Amino acid sequence: MSNLQAYLETTTAVTRLGVAPEESSWYAIHTMPRHEKWIAGQLQGKRVCTFLPVLHQIHRWSDRRRKVEVPMFSCYAFVRMVQTVEERLKVLRTPGVLGFVGSERQGTPIPDEQIENLRTAIRGKIPCVVHPFVSAGKRVRIRGGSLDGVEGILMRQGGEQSVVVSVELLRRSLSIRVEGYDIEAV
Repeated sequence: MSNLQAYLETTTAVTRLGVAPEESSWYAIHTMPRHEKWIAGQLQGKRVCTFLPVLHQIHRWSDRRRKVEVPMFSCYAFVRMVQTVEERLKVLRTPGVLGFVGSERQGTPIPDEQIENLRTAIRGKIPCVVHPFVSAGKRVRIRGGSLDGVEGILMRQGGEQSVVVSVELLRRSLSIRVEGYDIEAV
């Protein structure tokens, strides 16, 4: 799915709710541990545009191994909304939601580019892992392939290159291996 299709998907979902896309913003919500998927489902049932990035991992138990989806950022989910009293209450009254992330718990808008970078990485089914937050380094943009347009900080470890994509408000990051991709400085 291209960036345009993802944008149109989000635009359609927000427009259906009676809100112009340019009036709404992404916000992070803090959730109870291990309730992220359930809360995302509840919010979608309330017609709130929701995004819960997940990673696929292999979990092993004593008798079996299984591929499971785990939230990329434990205890967090994202909602796209207009910051009105009614919309805030719709989110805050959902069981398991602890509050909005940001100044005075009112919620701080997250730039669309940061959410779109996460969505692109997940849609591309590129192997990625959670990475410690990085705020300094050479900013780059990936050109071509399924990660076209994703921006982040270039990291090199042992001969391998990766781009670290961050959600600055949460101070959480995701590392994507970029061997074979064209990279340009931003």
